[in-house]
Order: sequence, then structure tokens, then C-alpha cells
Amino acid sequence: MKVRLTPVKLCGSIPAISSKSDAHRLLIAAALSDRETEILCNVLSEDIRATARCLAALGAKVAFSENRMRVHPIPRTENAEGAPVTLDCGESGSTLRFLLPVVSALGKNGVFTGGGRLPQRPITELREAMEAHGVHFSEKGAFPIHTSGALKAGEYTLRGDVSSQYVTGLLFALPLLSDDSTLRLLPPVESKPYIEMTMATLRRFRIRIFFTGEEFWIPGGQTYKSPGTVSVEGDWSNAAFFLTAGALGAPVTVTGLNPDSPQGDKAILEILRRMGAAVETAGESATVSPGALHGIAQDMADIPDLAPIFSVAAAAARTGETAIQNAARLRLKESDRLAAIHRMLGSLGVSCTETADGLLIPGGQSISGGETSGFGDHRMVMAAAIASILAETPVTIDGAEAVEKSYPHFFEDFKHLGGMVDVLDPAR
Repeated sequence: MKVRLTPVKLCGSIPAISSKSDAHRLLIAAALSDRETEILCNVLSEDIRATARCLAALGAKVAFSENRMRVHPIPRTENAEGAPVTLDCGESGSTLRFLLPVVSALGKNGVFTGGGRLPQRPITELREAMEAHGVHFSEKGAFPIHTSGALKAGEYTLRGDVSSQYVTGLLFALPLLSDDSTLRLLPPVESKPYIEMTMATLRRFRIRIFFTGEEFWIPGGQTYKSPGTVSVEGDWSNAAFFLTAGALGAPVTVTGLNPDSPQGDKAILEILRRMGAAVETAGESATVSPGALHGIAQDMADIPDLAPIFSVAAAAARTGETAIQNAARLRLKESDRLAAIHRMLGSLGVSCTETADGLLIPGGQSISGGETSGFGDHRMVMAAAIASILAETPVTIDGAEAVEKSYPHFFEDFKHLGGMVDVLDPAR
């Protein structure tokens, strides 16, 4: 799909959509539980559908209705290995990495498939840890990924700077095993807020995991106990796009955001405040209003998903240079996001310098507008859309359908706030 966005300031209030990261975790915990769970969730993105589809393949029953999902757990049977179970992960790296250990902990053989960049997204360290504990994988580099053999308890060690999703997958799986396990993370540990999100979900389902400061101790033989009904938190990651719109044009409020959430991307408020925007919070609402923006340096190790929209705020800065640092892992997302940001900004008339692990974006520039790719990446599409607010001419985005991955009604909310969207080619 190709869309054209006419430059106009966004203004008003919208509710936050349900957090994709939180919904993944709640779905998996619910499917592993002792009884049915109702999950309150106001959006069903492609990634969440992928996780639900995979859990259904494992035997769970997931029923969708308006603003909720009902999950009947995966039946637990002895000697369940049997025929391989095919799990279509779509383009969701979270689904793949979370469920690789879970499937083996359930004693099942798996065939993990999907599309987009998923075949290229790394799993090396997770694979090696699982192979050292009883799981057999198909040939390295082969896709679909075939697994067989039951995951065994024991001592696990992972690098902490590769993917928090590996950690999450093991933290979901290891409590299911008969014996105790430990999981040590080698420093530096990045994306720590995502690990805390996992721990928060496990606590809601009565799973005990102890963190000593150096390693996790995971007692075996545990049972996930459903709380009955749970609500998915509002999504700070996607709210960041419209909150940044408030810094660029006119005040924007996003409601339904937990200020005490473990989600790391709530840092967008402090980032925008440091850049010079006016930020106000009241309960579960956040409002951002324009200010004289200036460049800042920002370490992205714990908040890599904010880089695309942060780069747009940087392009709007009147003075100073913005440095996006410690963001090398962005090269392994739905696109090579560092290269994609560099190309997107350049397509819209903004010069910047790409480094090995970040970007340098001088202030004092103007966004001319023009045409850019969506790079098959939901966050790049949304970042380009927000950049149109300050553009001198319309911004055209080719591949805008990528928003379906996490925010299916992004353009509806964009228009609700006053944005002007013309669909030029709905078939693409």
C-alpha cells in the first residue's frame, strides 16, 4: 500500500493501543496455565495473531471477541513428543524466540516457519544453549527450523547484549521442567526492561523465579496459575509516535498508559522533555506539547525500538546534534533500522551520518518531504508518517501496510488527530 500524507499538525487525544510486548507474554502464560484465562486487549496486530496461531497449533484454544481473548490452555500429556508441530510465526521474532524453548520444554517436536526477515533474524546463542540441554536443531541457517528432543534443566549461560527475547523464552520454559535451573547473563545486559516485563507476567501467573543480582534461579516443577482475567497494558512503544507528534506541532494526549509500567519505552517522555518539549502527566494520561527542540545524546541499549521516532524528533531539532548510541542491534530488526533511518531521513531531505552502532543527526535542518520506502518495517512507516507533520511538501510512503504488524489502525488514529491520508495504491 502506498499512502500520501499532506503536512498538517496533529492535535487531540487518543487511547493507547494494547502493548504487543505485554500481549505476547500474557498469551503464552495463559496457554501454559491450569485453567482458562480472559485477556483484555483492544487491538489484534499481526504479531499477536502469530503467537495465538502457534499456541493453537500446540493445542491451546484461543477465541477472539471484541477487545478480549479467551485462552484455554495447552493440554499436558505424558510422552507428548509425537509428530512435529508446525508453528507459523509470521514475521514475529518474539513469537519464534519465546516459543522455541517452550515447545521443547513441553516435550514436543517443532517446525518453526514464517516470512519477511524472520529467516534472517538470529537465534544462535539461544540455539546453542538449548542444544547443550538436550534439544536437536536442523542444520544451521536452514529455514524452517526443526527441533526435536526435550529441553533439560541445568545451568544456562547467555550473553546479555544479544537479545532479551532469548532470556524471556527460557524464563517461560524452565519452570515447566522437573528439576531446578539457573540462568546467568553475561554483562553487559541490554533491553533490561523487556526482561522485567517477562518477570512481571510470571509473577501474575504465580511462577517463582529468584534473581540474585548475577543469575536467575528457576525452581522446576511449577504450575502456571491463571489469575482468571488480566488486562494488557497500554503500549508505550507505539504511543511514542503520537507523543512525539505533540512535540512537533500541537499538543497530543495519549490515555491508558501506566506510568509505573516496566516497559522501557516510557522513556520517550524524558527524552522529549530533555529535548525541550513540554511534557505533562496525569494518572494514566500523558500530554506532549511543542517546544524549542535541541539535539541530545541518547544511549539506546535498553530502548532500541524508540530509535526511528527519536530520529524524527532529532531531525526537527532547531539546534545541536543528536547522537543515537549503542544501537547496533537495530540492524537485526524487521529491517536494518540504522540503515533504514539513514535512508528515510535522506529521502525526506534530512542529512545524517550512519555509524557502526548509531546515527548522528545535526539540528537546524528542514524536512522537505518526498517519497520514502516503508522498508517492510512497521516502526519505519510510523516514523515517516510523523515526519510529515513538519514537511514542506507531502510525504509518500511505499509499503505502508507494514503497520499491520503492531498497530493496524495507526492511520485511523493519525486521521483522528487531524492528519490527512490519501491511499494511492491500496493493492501494494
